[in-house]
Amino acid sequence: MAHKVGIVGGDGIGPEVIAQGMRVIAAAGVELDTIDYDLGGARYLKDGVVLTDEILDEWRGLDAIYLGAVGAPGVPPGVIERGLLLRMRFVLDLYINYRPFVAPDGSHEFVVIRENTEGTYAGEGGFLRKDTPQEIATQGSVNTRHGVERAIRYAFELATTRRNHLTLVHKTNVLTFAGDLWERTFNEVAAEYPQVETAYNHVDAACIYFVQDPQRYDVIVTDNLFGDILTDLGGAVSGGIGLAPTANLNPHGVSMFEPVHGSAPDIAGQGIANPLAAILSGAMMLRHLGETEAAERIRVAAEATASETGTTVEMADSVIAKL
Repeated sequence: MAHKVGIVGGDGIGPEVIAQGMRVIAAAGVELDTIDYDLGGARYLKDGVVLTDEILDEWRGLDAIYLGAVGAPGVPPGVIERGLLLRMRFVLDLYINYRPFVAPDGSHEFVVIRENTEGTYAGEGGFLRKDTPQEIATQGSVNTRHGVERAIRYAFELATTRRNHLTLVHKTNVLTFAGDLWERTFNEVAAEYPQVETAYNHVDAACIYFVQDPQRYDVIVTDNLFGDILTDLGGAVSGGIGLAPTANLNPHGVSMFEPVHGSAPDIAGQGIANPLAAILSGAMMLRHLGETEAAERIRVAAEATASETGTTVEMADSVIAKL
């Protein structure tokens, strides 16, 4: 039976790159039963809809969600980010953000596992005396043992399928409460995986190593905010975020796959957006759906196309020719 997949093209270049991702998936011989959802900044500007409970209920019955990019000029900051992307992560419990990167010299791939539902993105905080000279803004970081441990366990399990090396990234010397919870949990879980070599880096040191010595990494696990920053840096040092795919995973439910890049409204409609991140995200989706042979063919073909230039369609054509 065909896999049931929700398609959210979104805004800007999102529909353009997702269309090419779908072409590549079809060329690889995988049939998808798709449902299109009109969501994003343009939809919000049209009728105020961001993400309804009814759509969320529909998504729970899907096998996966494939998203292009969201965000449009004229939408207030945070409306789409919190109302669509973060709400999707929280309600569908997409607690693992999985982002693979190829080292700048092409020598190996490493992976960042980012806890995806807690930390500073949980929304704890508020204002006192807003819009006065005495204004106070607080923004808390929510870290639960449950949330931290399940991300760490996922990372350890992944490490056992790769090179048996896992690095925790945090800032334990300053964030002495959240960092302590992460470090204690990491060390306790590590005792159950004696075959996995472990390491720890402060996040500022990890930023340096991402640029100067990425070969030291195989699997990295970190919190929501640090993971957001590190994965954008990882995209930049491994060829640009136009090549960076990502998976937002609930290992026991529906998961969502998307390119890291934004909606890029300045180039929308010109046919020049790089579709490779969307294509690679599609490959990650196929792997998650059990279509491992097609996923690997797409990944190899897309990575072989990374050094080429061309229009959005021409880049997808090149990937299809290499399948």
